[in-house]
Amino acid sequence: MTDGSPLPFPLLFSSDSLDDAALDGVREVLRAADATDSLGRDIAATLAWAGGVRLPSTLAARWDLLASVAARDVAAARVLEPHLDALSILDEAASAGLEIAVDPDATWGVFAAEGAGMRLEARNDGGTWRLHGTKPWCSLAAHLSHALVTAWVDDDRRQLFALDLRDPRVTARPGPWHARGLAQVVSAPIDVDGAVALPVGDPGWYLRRPGFAHGGVGVAACWWGGAVPLRTALRDAARSQKADQVAAVHLGRADVALWAARAALVETAGLFATGDTAAQGLRAARARTVVADAVETVIASSAHALGPLPLTADESHARRVADLQVYVRQHHAERDLARIGADVAAGDSAW
Repeated sequence: MTDGSPLPFPLLFSSDSLDDAALDGVREVLRAADATDSLGRDIAATLAWAGGVRLPSTLAARWDLLASVAARDVAAARVLEPHLDALSILDEAASAGLEIAVDPDATWGVFAAEGAGMRLEARNDGGTWRLHGTKPWCSLAAHLSHALVTAWVDDDRRQLFALDLRDPRVTARPGPWHARGLAQVVSAPIDVDGAVALPVGDPGWYLRRPGFAHGGVGVAACWWGGAVPLRTALRDAARSQKADQVAAVHLGRADVALWAARAALVETAGLFATGDTAAQGLRAARARTVVADAVETVIASSAHALGPLPLTADESHARRVADLQVYVRQHHAERDLARIGADVAAGDSAW
């Protein structure tokens, strides 16, 4: 069920920018989300819903779906986003002649992070690829059926593989996971001892493909959608009889931040839809940074305007804030800005 008042749809894009088929498909998914008890809180129920979601026909519809789900529940969007990202990667692979036969009822994760002291290696054993080692930050690995996983094929190169997480040679660790936000979306290592995996593309393909940038901005669409109800809370506070000019200032600051972030997402979707691959990584990094900054502005504004009461007495609000604070840390703050600056300094500065 939703955790607030009815939400407008489309939430991120204008209705005239999405075709009717895309709109109808997203509406159907959102109706199913609204009918799911404990959406985002009950992982089994949320995965049962997410596993039935198919990839929207356009990038704009996909991002609007993610934003709309996050506006309902941040954790639900955190579950859905990697599933859709995996479907998009598999679709992109099929278009490149790298089609992988998959179970239509599979629930997917994408595990591509690295961590100190952990390494997952892929070895070709007589034409069969097997994975060995440990992969960190594997969200919901104990609950998902499959994942796309990056593994080292030599000292310098990584390759993407499709892995059946139900293989007994795959062990999902229960932690450590002491998070207060996204507490139910456990992101812990997996240990793999010779599980068979299917290669998806050659070494480096995962990072080279245009869709890598698209997926990164999809996460930002989740961040943005997750912050929209905080703007609503600020608006309601500014409408109260006790509201003063400071309440209007906090609402204005949050509104401007989310408006600017929405504009960045819409423009980025338009640029990506043209098929021009030039500077897509830079444009994606800019959009993610604008959205991450906006979300942090809205979280701070809501805290300053509303005080401690909703953080301590309103379960839905408190959980949303905690979930967003953890989720937005997928943005690497100053390190991402440093990469943007380095790209611009190197001459890759297309706007």
